[in-house]
Amino acid sequence: MALGCVTIVTIFIFCSMHHSSEATIVGGNSLQVGFYDNTCPQVEKIVADVVDNAISEDRGLAAGLIRLFFHDCFVNGCDASILLDSTPSGEPVEKESPANGKTIRGLEIIDEIKDQIEEQCPETVSCADILAFATRDAVVHSGLSYYPVPAGRRDGLSSRSADVLGNIFGPKSSVDDITEGFIRKGLTVEEMVVLTGAHSIGKSHCKFFQERLYNHSSTNTKDPNLDDAHANYLSRKCPARGSLLAEFLGKIGLGGIFVDELGNLVDLDQVTPVILDNAFYINLLHRRSLLQSDQAMAFHPRTSEIVQRMAVDQREWSKKFTMAMNQLGRLDVLTGEQGEIRKNCRAVN
Repeated sequence: MALGCVTIVTIFIFCSMHHSSEATIVGGNSLQVGFYDNTCPQVEKIVADVVDNAISEDRGLAAGLIRLFFHDCFVNGCDASILLDSTPSGEPVEKESPANGKTIRGLEIIDEIKDQIEEQCPETVSCADILAFATRDAVVHSGLSYYPVPAGRRDGLSSRSADVLGNIFGPKSSVDDITEGFIRKGLTVEEMVVLTGAHSIGKSHCKFFQERLYNHSSTNTKDPNLDDAHANYLSRKCPARGSLLAEFLGKIGLGGIFVDELGNLVDLDQVTPVILDNAFYINLLHRRSLLQSDQAMAFHPRTSEIVQRMAVDQREWSKKFTMAMNQLGRLDVLTGEQGEIRKNCRAVN
């Protein structure tokens, strides 16, 4: 299962290292569908119009928005803390973490939405709800059916880079570690597997899976759980550093988008790279996943049966995915008089 820290424009699923054994869907039951019907009835149309226009110009932004939502919710709850540029404490904020940094996308879309909403309904709609609505619209734009999103979240007052790495797993994390992280958040093993299906869209940098091609272990240069033909394809996309192919591609500008030390960008799903579907699970069963943590789900006893079910039934996966997205959106939310409604999503009031 690929996690938030590993993919640039893809999603990410990331798991909490929160050490409480308690489920953390705190305040989530206070959220309501139609929360703004009386105070800002046009809010969801404003969000949908901006998101649709942005993704029509850049399809990669759909994965970017979904990932942004995941990164927000898995670090101290769905409180829009990932959007803050600074806080009164002066500490580095979440978006400055190495798990975000150069790979975060979608912030400008949220800014544009917030500006339009503030003109129509000043100091009414939280940035946390805007991000939840925008993520839903990114999911719909990527091929899944519309689903209602409950609202009523408030915006957080703090954001700390130090909190991020303790709440996000990497591309080589074990299935057991990731599963336990989801359980600590109050989510189920099935929801973990279902949400990881978001990796049917988006891209990953070579850096986060290249070891599977050239340096998997002391006895295998290639990960034995990686299909040979797919490994050859990926090797052309991500040639070993210092190889003649890498040098040649660099000189002629081919082979993908080089982004400093992160390497090329490669589609997570080469067949339907901008469509949310169950192809992700089919790829797992055929050993064609990019990320080691994703691929391991196909063989692990806690997850293999779920992977097989999702691979054979697109309808079941899509229904479960939208339900799990709403569960994700309930994590540690602030409601009522907690937090605030920011005037600018990048700064506390």
